Amino acid sequence: MKTTYDYIVVGGGSAGCVLAARLSENPQAEVLLIEAGKRDSNPYIHIPAGFAKMTTGPLTWGLETVPQRHARDRVIPMAQGKVLGGGSSINAQVFTRGHPTDYDRWASSEGCPGWSFAEIQRYFLRAEGNSVLSGDWHGTDGPLSVSNLPSPHPLSLRFVQACQEYGMPYNPDFNRAEQAGASIYQTTSRSGQRCSTARGYLKPVLSRPNLTLRTSAEVRRLIVKSGRVTGIELADVTYRAEAEVLLCAGGLGSARLLMLSGIGPADHLRDVGVNVVHDLPGVGSALQDHFVIDIICQLKDTETLNRYDKPHWMAWAGLQWALFGTGPATSNVAEGGAFWRSSQTTDVPDLQFHFLPGVGAEAGVTGLSSGVGATLNAYFVRPLSRGSLRLRSADPQDKPLLDPNYLAEPGDVAGSIDAVEVSREIMRQPAFTDVMKAEVEPGAKATSRADLEDYVRQNGRTGYHPVGTCRMGSDDMAVVSPDLRLRGLDGLRVCDSSVMPSIVGSNTNAPTVMIAERAADLVRGNRIPA
Repeated sequence: MKTTYDYIVVGGGSAGCVLAARLSENPQAEVLLIEAGKRDSNPYIHIPAGFAKMTTGPLTWGLETVPQRHARDRVIPMAQGKVLGGGSSINAQVFTRGHPTDYDRWASSEGCPGWSFAEIQRYFLRAEGNSVLSGDWHGTDGPLSVSNLPSPHPLSLRFVQACQEYGMPYNPDFNRAEQAGASIYQTTSRSGQRCSTARGYLKPVLSRPNLTLRTSAEVRRLIVKSGRVTGIELADVTYRAEAEVLLCAGGLGSARLLMLSGIGPADHLRDVGVNVVHDLPGVGSALQDHFVIDIICQLKDTETLNRYDKPHWMAWAGLQWALFGTGPATSNVAEGGAFWRSSQTTDVPDLQFHFLPGVGAEAGVTGLSSGVGATLNAYFVRPLSRGSLRLRSADPQDKPLLDPNYLAEPGDVAGSIDAVEVSREIMRQPAFTDVMKAEVEPGAKATSRADLEDYVRQNGRTGYHPVGTCRMGSDDMAVVSPDLRLRGLDGLRVCDSSVMPSIVGSNTNAPTVMIAERAADLVRGNRIPA
């Protein structure tokens, strides 16, 4: 059995599939891709509406937070993909990149030269295969298919109209200089099917003789010899990397594997019985996530996506999708989108909204005991609260201790309340008048900002966007340098969402793909011209 490769990519998720595909373009480079989860064969993965079935269950790691002290000591589930394609195989496929100023902030004030928007925009364009938009802001030939929803739900169209009645402009493209406004989200899909990075990047190149994929294979630790990461250890075999190990285990998994390998804050590693190999205090620190708050409205008798919860309607929708690639199964569920400003800003939008023409689609989100309804969720996109990831023990089978530290900063609380206030106003606009019955949550009982603060603390949840646990930068707490190399050891780069120095103001999948695209160039020795 072959056990030596030039490059070993650990994690076949949103980033890992990109890196494996790009590095294996060189026929002389032997590439091994290791994924802890199974192949992406579950049919729910490829049906866009299947997102609603995958926020818990066997395609996730089953993670949850420690009790959140600023959120009523609640333990909050944190769905993270454990399957080829990672988050891109189980997410809602929303294609947003954040605002250009997010990346300018990384470069100018967070110690990451070379990561300004002008310098990384090319990687967004290289990745993107947009079927509708083009020009300076969009790529059309990339592996990541992006398209408009073929048949947005009528309630989602009402949402876009309601946003305009509230005062937002119609914005057909959130991925340009002007982000503010409302429209139907573009999604990472094509012809009614999800386009994960496994499908867009990896599947077309799996026949390359220099690319090896191994799934259902969990890495126990990284091997370090004489100041260099030389390979990886699994339960049944050890693999050696002649050139580099590229860690792409995700916003939570990469930091966890580093610490299990003895790389991280020395005192913590000793406390849990891990032999310290390299004291790197920033590993597992600076965890950030978006804190989502849902409002639930009961509607008068009208059709919603919940109709397809019933077995016979679900079968009909599945048949329509399978035969024609059309119908409700082509919905990503979180169809309607908007970016707007809280009371804390006048320039760049700092609130994001997702409208779902149904209720109870995601694990932990309130449904209705009877009747039909709709969900509007929102979050403050640039939270200042930071938490941590720590090991529970030295046992690789133990789940880590996750503390996003939601709502630790007063500005995050205020922004979250603003998000709920704007959400309520949108749903009260004339576009919804003839179908609206009542706001169920937070409901008529919530009349003041204090009431809404209670609601936020009691009901907020993860946005599925953990970042920052291996953040890049130039200070002593940075885990990787701006070229993604691990500080203090040779032979390893971290190349996924964990390296973000701060969270971007949008969904994080497209930025993660961008990071992996740039990582491929860094590994191959290409540099961005000044």
